[in-house]
Amino acid sequence: MAQDLSTEPQTGQLVLRAPGQDHAGRKRGWLFGGQRLDTSHTAPAHTHPWSLVLWLTGVDYFSTLGYQPGIALLAAGALSPIATGFLILVTLACAVPIYAQVAGRSFVGQGSIALLENLLPGWRGKILVLVLIGFAATDFVITITLSAADAAQHAIENPFLHPFLGDQRMGITLALVALLAAVFLKGFREAIGLAVVVAVPYLLLNAVVLGRGLIEILHHPEALPAWRSALFAHGDITGILIASGLIFPRLALGLSGFETGVSVMPLIRGEGSDAAERTPRGRIRNTRKLLVAAALIMSVMLMASSFVTTLLVPERDYQIGGKASGRAIAFLAHGLLGHMFGTVYDLSTILILWFAGASAMAGLLHLIPRYLPRFGMAPLWVAFQRPLVLSLLVVAVAVTLVFDANVEAQSGAYATGVLALMLSAAVAAALALWQERRRPLSLYCWLVSAVFAYTLAENVRERPDGIIIASIFIGITIVVSAISRFQRATELRVSEVSFHDAESSECWQQIVGKKVSLVPIRDPSAQARRRKTAEIQRHYAVRAPLAFVHVRLLDNRSEFFAPLQLKARRDGANYVLEVSQAIAIANTIAYVSELIDPVAIFIGLTRQNLMSQAVRFVLLGEGETGLMVYTILLRYWDWTPEDDVRPLIFLMSD
Repeated sequence: MAQDLSTEPQTGQLVLRAPGQDHAGRKRGWLFGGQRLDTSHTAPAHTHPWSLVLWLTGVDYFSTLGYQPGIALLAAGALSPIATGFLILVTLACAVPIYAQVAGRSFVGQGSIALLENLLPGWRGKILVLVLIGFAATDFVITITLSAADAAQHAIENPFLHPFLGDQRMGITLALVALLAAVFLKGFREAIGLAVVVAVPYLLLNAVVLGRGLIEILHHPEALPAWRSALFAHGDITGILIASGLIFPRLALGLSGFETGVSVMPLIRGEGSDAAERTPRGRIRNTRKLLVAAALIMSVMLMASSFVTTLLVPERDYQIGGKASGRAIAFLAHGLLGHMFGTVYDLSTILILWFAGASAMAGLLHLIPRYLPRFGMAPLWVAFQRPLVLSLLVVAVAVTLVFDANVEAQSGAYATGVLALMLSAAVAAALALWQERRRPLSLYCWLVSAVFAYTLAENVRERPDGIIIASIFIGITIVVSAISRFQRATELRVSEVSFHDAESSECWQQIVGKKVSLVPIRDPSAQARRRKTAEIQRHYAVRAPLAFVHVRLLDNRSEFFAPLQLKARRDGANYVLEVSQAIAIANTIAYVSELIDPVAIFIGLTRQNLMSQAVRFVLLGEGETGLMVYTILLRYWDWTPEDDVRPLIFLMSD
């Protein structure tokens, strides 16, 4: 049989196939005919200045101005500017330093989840990653649904659009979500140029409205004393600060965007010296500039919007169902600058909110295929964009229906996802710095972790629906992952193969191609090989030399794919193969068998309890090796039909 080692595109797994054979042909058609998603950590071919990539982050981060001021008013009332000050303090003193540390260790765009995975290897690391993916899915899915709902709110409140749209907030929200999915089904790629066109005018329009609002406050000097009276109704300065600190967690939506900031790192242009360095320091420095610039811009806009809306938006209008509910700045745009300008502002807001949903969809299409297939914890179809987009569309529609397309109702779940990811980033940075013996910085990161933990706990206490939704996402992630790991356990599960030395490579050429009979053994000693040889010769007429295969497992068997190392040598008339760095014995033997293409395979059976052996096989890569090798080979042969004669398989009692 002619041999060709190549990469299976759906899994990244090295498989043996006949030249010209195309397994993807079995999945022809529209559903699997679209773009395959990137599961690697390779950097893109084109990079851009950080000042341009900033706006790609900004469509997620800055778009929260569409609803954040209204939510802040509803949560804090007159205390909104003070509570927003706490939010800005946490942004600059906590979020920026934490993600600056993450950027220094995640320069390929993996983010805090990958950093924690590397710090906590084994099954506990995998389970933690699954939990964080559940929180990330909450964050990204709610970004899609909340942004679409707020865009719909801006549309139906517009005086020119309302006669045509009526009060169909749910229908418009679902239409926007469906449009988003349709664009990705067609093949959407985020464009930095489009992000600039969307985000820059939006910020400029906000600056115009807020500037006009400040002028309005100057023209009505009674507004400031009225606010101060409402403010001090909460007590003295100490009471105001305490009350604002307790309210601040409800404003945590304004912290979104930092995870996006590190995920776009591969797009950021570094410096000429980066190519010669293992760590691209130029790209890291520029990413930190992006994070600081985004945080400063947003801090200014949040404080200005909070102050202006608090002084100018009447309480009856920012309550749920009011004219300013979920659109406080748009309310001022129409009231202070007229409906024509307000309509331009509404259209810009709808566009950036829709683009924020696109950014979240792209984030999910980036996140899920990068982790779950590598863990063996996702079906093969997640490597294709179209079926994954359709699955996410179903989830987004369900969430929209559950929350009745209400912005305020979804804010708790959104904040829960954002804060859980920020807490994980803080813990990851603290652990990494502690391992690097940078104790003062590590202690600071632990302090920041405490701040995020408090904020998350308060958010969950105030709005438990967020953790309920996140728990549903986490539960679905873990259940689907467990089922997928079980179903995919019989794949070959090898990422690459290398030889231990030149002698092994030369000896290998004497083995492959119907020249030997393969004999897996548990005991690699010479005495065990002699006993096995005598047993085989006593019961079978064997003409070909025997190639004994012994597999050594890695300590960490939670990985799904393994890079094998082969050591081959001659042992009289027979051969000995030592295979190391494996994560599953049966899969490794099946893989080596397909590489060698032996005349026959002699497999021993232990006759132990099959249920316990199956559990050991799925979790630890051990168990009833004989039956599993037989099962894996039959499955692989069904998948790769060919005219050549397959090896004979003999099952023997140990």
